[in-house]
Amino acid sequence: MTTSPNTAEPQGAGFPDVDVLARLANELFRTVPLRSAPAEAEVLPPRGGAQNGLDDRVAFSHPDSIAGGVGAGGSPPLAAAFPPSPGLSGPIERTGSVPAIGSAVRPTALSSVAGRGSESTPWLAGFPGVSAPFAPALDDASLRALLPPASVRSAPQLPAGSASFYFLEHGRPDATRIAANKPVAPHLSGVAPLDVHLIRRDFPILSERVNGKQLIWLDNAATTQKPRQVMERLTHFYTHENSNIHRAAHELAARATDAYELAREKARGFLHARSANEIVFVRGATEAINLVAQSWGRQFIGKDDEIVVSELEHHANIVPWQQLIAATGAKLRVIPVDDDGQLRLDAYAELLGPRTKLVSVTQVSNALGTVTPVQQVVELAHAAGARVLVDGAQAVSHMPVDVVALNADWYVFSGHKVFGPTGIGVLYGKEALLNETQPWQGGGNMIEDVTFEQTRYQKAPARFEAGTGNIADAVGLGAAIDYVTAIGMEKIAAYEHGLLEYGTWLLRGIPGLRLIGTAREKASVLSFVLDGFKTEEVGAALNGQGIAVRSGHHCAQPILRRFGVEATVRPSLAFYNTCAELDSLAAAIHRLRGRKSSIQVG
Repeated sequence: MTTSPNTAEPQGAGFPDVDVLARLANELFRTVPLRSAPAEAEVLPPRGGAQNGLDDRVAFSHPDSIAGGVGAGGSPPLAAAFPPSPGLSGPIERTGSVPAIGSAVRPTALSSVAGRGSESTPWLAGFPGVSAPFAPALDDASLRALLPPASVRSAPQLPAGSASFYFLEHGRPDATRIAANKPVAPHLSGVAPLDVHLIRRDFPILSERVNGKQLIWLDNAATTQKPRQVMERLTHFYTHENSNIHRAAHELAARATDAYELAREKARGFLHARSANEIVFVRGATEAINLVAQSWGRQFIGKDDEIVVSELEHHANIVPWQQLIAATGAKLRVIPVDDDGQLRLDAYAELLGPRTKLVSVTQVSNALGTVTPVQQVVELAHAAGARVLVDGAQAVSHMPVDVVALNADWYVFSGHKVFGPTGIGVLYGKEALLNETQPWQGGGNMIEDVTFEQTRYQKAPARFEAGTGNIADAVGLGAAIDYVTAIGMEKIAAYEHGLLEYGTWLLRGIPGLRLIGTAREKASVLSFVLDGFKTEEVGAALNGQGIAVRSGHHCAQPILRRFGVEATVRPSLAFYNTCAELDSLAAAIHRLRGRKSSIQVG
């Protein structure tokens, strides 16, 4: 008995559904010659103990012959689907260099000339979640068209006579070692693998059950889940350090002040800023943008001056500038995007002029996932004499950020988007620029001296932190920064890139599903609409399967309207997500379509 692709429950965390791989294998071997396969017709004998090595031949097994078979409940676990030494249900004929196989087969073994065939499991594509991507060594362009992009990007050419695939060493379903002498794909060379299975243990909420199903959290662009290390740091603060900060003589005030200022230093290091004086704690990216608009903006922008934003922006990077324009008589100019959701730099260059005072753009679109060319945006703006603010709310959890190299004047992000608490965020600003800017709020902690006649303000960052701030959550943000830094932002970026490409490949295979935003450079967002369904219907159906996604306009109505829609369904990914969870997402969408089709037929 076999099951339809994408309908099984999730396999071991991180692994693609074996039925999905089977479908891919069928297409792959039905249409594309193996580079090292013999040219003449050949019959492969059943695979037995002494014949573990097949010298670059591929052995297949009918699903019913796999240990335990495939029951009505779905596919077998990965270890059963790929046993160490499976037998064949019968000889498989190979015509020319193309195996003649049916529609219900799974790859079970591939040998290595190096003699590791009995110890290895083949992995057909460069899927994340197993510790590192693996890629076929491919020559044929048509094969590349069949596989998700992550599996073929920069695929290396192996030495003549070596196996055509990389291997996972055999072992547990969460095996994480690559067999000896098998290289990692070049685009990840030098980047150590990320162990998603170990990481998931740090996030207690991922064990939560919703509607009887294990939670699949795919709403990371709205907020990320928190590791236990952040929760424990908050508990420790309130248990051992809780006090107001600065200027008190007692021990708890010293502890709280030290913890708060250490968190500022961690944020400085995370952004690679030059000084902790360039780090201002705020409630989040929204407050940071409003701070710049209401302080620097009111001070330096006047009538007929121009502010440039892009079509991609979140409302938080549109509305504060509209409010400033209403107060000052300035004008708003908008950078258009192309049909893939990429900024049109040619049009942007034409917008810049002597009246341009500020450019404010997102680094990653929250609605489409487009990664913008912020380096070029900054350079062009500075050449025109304008200041630049970069909204990094959707970027900091997906990629390394270096504000010195970027040379932006301001950079903003929210703690809850980078696995930290809500209600805390960071405004980075160049120190001299912050010190020439008047504060937008007044009160305690930000003053140097007050009389009834005048007030002198402290230098940055204190001048922008009036009153008692969110001390505990700043400390929690520091713990979140420690967490992602320990993993490594390069590892996170590499893992999520493969995850995104796998998810893109899955969703593109669903009839009637249209991806919104197909930029070449994207972060972990998979916005889509589904023919015949309202976005809220899809969101509710996925919720019924324990899958959390966002459906709506994502506080980014202008960019969605650019693509002719008012709302999308938005799965968004983080480094604790897995290919198996994406399989479940695709399966749930298939089931939803199937139910409507059945009703229409009936």
